[in-house]
Amino acid sequence: MDHKKVRVRFAPSPTGGLHLGGVRTVLFNYLFAKQHKGDFVLRIEDTDQTRYVPGAEEYINECLRWCGLTPDESPEVGGPFGPYRQSERKPLYRQYAEQLVKAGHAYYAFDTPEELESMRERLKTPENPSPQYNHVVRAKMRNSLTLSDAEVQDLLAKNTPHVIRISMPANEDITFTDLVRGEVTFHTSQVDDKVLLKADGMPTYHLAVVVDDYLMKITHAFRGEEWLPSAPVHLLLWKFLGWEADMPQWAHLPLILKPDGNGKLSKRDGDRLGFPVYAMNWRDPASGDITKGFRERGFLPEAFINMLAMLGWNDGTEQEIFSLEELISKFSLERVHKAGAKFDFEKAKWFNHQYIHHKDNESLAALFQPVLDEKGVTAAPDYVATVAGLVKERCYFVNEIWDHGFFFFQSPDTYDEAAVKPKWNADKDAFFQVWSAQLESLSAAPAADLEAAFKALAAEKNLKMGDVQLPFRIMLTGGKFGPPVFDIVATLGVAETRNRIAKGLAAFQ
Repeated sequence: MDHKKVRVRFAPSPTGGLHLGGVRTVLFNYLFAKQHKGDFVLRIEDTDQTRYVPGAEEYINECLRWCGLTPDESPEVGGPFGPYRQSERKPLYRQYAEQLVKAGHAYYAFDTPEELESMRERLKTPENPSPQYNHVVRAKMRNSLTLSDAEVQDLLAKNTPHVIRISMPANEDITFTDLVRGEVTFHTSQVDDKVLLKADGMPTYHLAVVVDDYLMKITHAFRGEEWLPSAPVHLLLWKFLGWEADMPQWAHLPLILKPDGNGKLSKRDGDRLGFPVYAMNWRDPASGDITKGFRERGFLPEAFINMLAMLGWNDGTEQEIFSLEELISKFSLERVHKAGAKFDFEKAKWFNHQYIHHKDNESLAALFQPVLDEKGVTAAPDYVATVAGLVKERCYFVNEIWDHGFFFFQSPDTYDEAAVKPKWNADKDAFFQVWSAQLESLSAAPAADLEAAFKALAAEKNLKMGDVQLPFRIMLTGGKFGPPVFDIVATLGVAETRNRIAKGLAAFQ
């Protein structure tokens, strides 16, 4: 680590929902930056205008806000190295592409789409089904390496559509040190002459990422393993532009794999297996289809972040629950795994369960409020908080507070009569009439006192506690479920409990 201030960046394309792999890349960038008192930059890579999707950039901002991973510089907050949208930086890139042409490291290619198509058809073989424009093929194509200077100048003067391609060396090894993988070597003959500047004057990812990382003084570039094959192009561009001394350190993060470990986790896997893959709901503006997100599924952002951190990293101990502060202090690239990490939705739910269980009841009540609104239920916040406290240890998601505690908000309409009727008799009926009357004097009693009074009355009437406690629970909830019975009574209050006893008795007779 030298004296340069740490600067990292997340550079998504605004083309759709944010995959959990993308959020994990953000997280590792963020943790590293905060640990080193550095800057975390969000840059929008919107150079491919054909794939641009309206609303996608706002969606990315909203995802990062929800996760609590807010950038120090971005199109939204600005900063000293803007603009932070590549489309707004368009005039910058051509000069660097031209500089590469002048130095002999890139060339103008005037091939039409038809010429490229016929080249691919001509050179296609079973071993090489999609031939690439590389150091061998370029000698047979229409470019500034095969045309005379006069022809090239003439074509440029006439504004003939053209791209600028990198001239990959034919036979070199390129080696760099990856902070996750160690030493990585590529042979240049395996890499084609990538387009750097498109016919519309927009840079491709390859040129833009290098120019922007240089101009934005990025010191460390973390990105998904799928970008590893592009690394040799980027390394050469740093060298060819004369910026090698300022090149960031690279870290290629392991893929997030399907639950069975076969291949990269995709949105389709989530649809097929019934779990979210995006951070938040994403609505496709073209089709209107909504893809579910972790947020809407009821995940707490802190649980989502903790779960992501453990996909491909651990601190070397058995600890699994980490706050964001702990992650910032403990994170290290040395402990990021090289191999892909299998996504396990059950484990993701376990993390959420841990966080719900330990969250304060008032916060849970606030998160649960939209569920009540949707159902048209009105309840005081402190009442909702009490209910949340009683059922949270059973909940994996916030919305499950309803599944485990709906009877706190509405009196049951149906009862598990099969559990009551066969053993129902006049003595039990009489017991509940007396118990209901006795409750009037116990209006603000805590659960323990209510239970003691109920036990005493059962003993006095020669009834076993179990014989009357189950029917009592079913009167209150409708079935054999819910938290301890007297906690339910204390929460519902005496008046509501008496209503439910009367309603239950009518149903059991």
